[in-house]
Amino acid sequence: MRAALDCLLNPRSIAMIGASTNAGRIGGMPLELLARFGYAGGIYPVNPKYQEVFGKRCWPDIEAVPEPVDLAVLAIAAAEVTPMLRRCHARGVRAAIVYAAGFAEAGADGARLQDELEAFVAESGMAVAGPNCMGFANLNTQAHTAFASVFKTAPAQTGPGVVSLLTQSGNVCAAVYAIARRLDLPFSHFINTGNEACLDFSQYLEYLAADPQTEIVLGYIEQLRDGGRFARACRELEGQGKLLIALKAGSTDKGAQAVRSHTSALAGDRRVYAAAFRQLNVIEATDFAQMAHLASLATLRHRSAGKRVAVLTMSGALGAILADKFIGAGLDLPDLPDALQAVLRGGIPDYGMVGNPVDVTGNVVNDPDFVRTVLQALATTDAIDAVVVYAPGYMLDRMADALAEASRQHPRLFVAIDTGLAQSRAALRDAEVAVFEDLGQAVSALAPYLLWCDARAAKRIAPMLRLDATPVPALPCNEVDARAYLAAFGLPQARAHAARDAGEAMADARAAGYPVALKILSADIAHKTEAGGVVLGLADDAAVQAACGQVIQAARQAQPDARIDGVMVQKMERGVAEIIVGATRDPVFGPVLTVGLGGVLTELYQDTSHRLLPVDEDIAMQMLRELKAFPLLDGYRGKPRADLAAACRSIVAVGNALLAAPADVAEIEVNPLLIKEAGQGVAVLDALILPATP
Repeated sequence: MRAALDCLLNPRSIAMIGASTNAGRIGGMPLELLARFGYAGGIYPVNPKYQEVFGKRCWPDIEAVPEPVDLAVLAIAAAEVTPMLRRCHARGVRAAIVYAAGFAEAGADGARLQDELEAFVAESGMAVAGPNCMGFANLNTQAHTAFASVFKTAPAQTGPGVVSLLTQSGNVCAAVYAIARRLDLPFSHFINTGNEACLDFSQYLEYLAADPQTEIVLGYIEQLRDGGRFARACRELEGQGKLLIALKAGSTDKGAQAVRSHTSALAGDRRVYAAAFRQLNVIEATDFAQMAHLASLATLRHRSAGKRVAVLTMSGALGAILADKFIGAGLDLPDLPDALQAVLRGGIPDYGMVGNPVDVTGNVVNDPDFVRTVLQALATTDAIDAVVVYAPGYMLDRMADALAEASRQHPRLFVAIDTGLAQSRAALRDAEVAVFEDLGQAVSALAPYLLWCDARAAKRIAPMLRLDATPVPALPCNEVDARAYLAAFGLPQARAHAARDAGEAMADARAAGYPVALKILSADIAHKTEAGGVVLGLADDAAVQAACGQVIQAARQAQPDARIDGVMVQKMERGVAEIIVGATRDPVFGPVLTVGLGGVLTELYQDTSHRLLPVDEDIAMQMLRELKAFPLLDGYRGKPRADLAAACRSIVAVGNALLAAPADVAEIEVNPLLIKEAGQGVAVLDALILPATP
């Protein structure tokens, strides 16, 4: 497949089947682009109507083409596609692009055509892009197969490129390309995937990860078809020192799952994609302009950078604005060391700030030597990772020589924000200073990029686990059976027995010690509280006896068809806070873990963190720290600190329990998990195992 993809994306020869003499038609525009930009490979228009097309002999059919062809571009109707592919394959063509729509998106007849296409590709091994595809461009070889006028209107590229576009929309591909070329970004590949009947986004991403001419990938994703392959490709990109910047569209929660468990409601499509991107160190973008600016920054990723930023301005107000925006976006503006502040104070008046942000005031540009001193000091201190200079217009010009000198002498990332019309922009960019013309664009791109740099430096992937399959109870199972399964992975197992009647329930309560909680025991009732199946704080035998009849009656009224296995008695527990820990099988990425604020507040506050499995205890701690409610676990306002170590062990255990379970286990949830004071462990207050739906 790698060789076939080479024919698709780096072809030595191209046949245009359905060629046209009209550069405004899809069969003509690519041929005009190939001629315009000087593609050096073989070009073979195919159409019995013409003798010549754009200066090239036109052949009546693919069989008449005299030379071997790497890539066939099909500008023909949907019904003709698969028969033509068979003819191309018989002539030794390894790859094809299908422009035509009218396949799976066009009802039953189109679905039949797509089935035929997919069956042929599986049989032949051809690399077939599309259908419903705009085509590609290799900007390093000028192999244009896209009917995209943007190549004629965007600023022309004169040298080799290192940025590749990979999108699930042709229009998005063209729009991002146009914006990025205005920033002079040099492109390698222009790829839109179409319907992805035969080749999907992740396969192209694998190719680009190994492509020596690609260093940065700009991706537009509507839906991934193979999350595991995508994750492997992202890890390969990272291993090669490359970067994926992705914009995910259509990220809506899968509300239909909410009826089954809290975890499904919390781990929706949008959250899982965001978690996967973060875990795989993919920068998630929000719009096309931001994607282009991020790619521009990424061309400087050989420079050292991170989330600790020093801001240097000529205005206290702008310093305050930038500080607010950067900190709000997750970056840090640490106070500069006292010795460095003393150096700065040597040339900054008393009314100028020297802590961070640094307000050098407008007068400083009259003293180039001091500007040089300031920039050299910021370039060498260990207290920060990047330097951002705000200096409009002529002020930036007065500082430009010193700024360019500091950037050339030191590997630290320097950024200039110029809201004027500085004449020095080109010279600064030549010195590898990132230059922005708008404050909002600067913050929008810098914040995610610097966070990516920080994560890249501290990157740590949990070891892949090899877990033996552990027998699970017959599904569906009740809570007693779920607890027994989870105990095998290290979750604490309190007394948990099935009481068939009030007498057994009272005996269990005496053994556990009052006060107790009593719950309905049923594999068919996932949400016990909503069914009236939970009573808390029972203080004696009489209360247990009354509650036993109460919960059974309520459960039968709420779900008449539910199987009732009796009741379960638990000792009432006290602790610092409750969390939810749930593991589920995402249809795209596979096993996913969710941690959040637990109990009845789970879905109300949506305070959650997500990871692809497996995770270890360090990652579990990261997840807890990402919660807005984390201070509740960490001694908030003098309250006791929670047993975080025990919580992390339990989080890992729930993830491992799903990884070891057979495929018919769809979800495992502990909600709530009560975290006790430090050193006292945790308590499982409720456990749930859900089977996959038929």
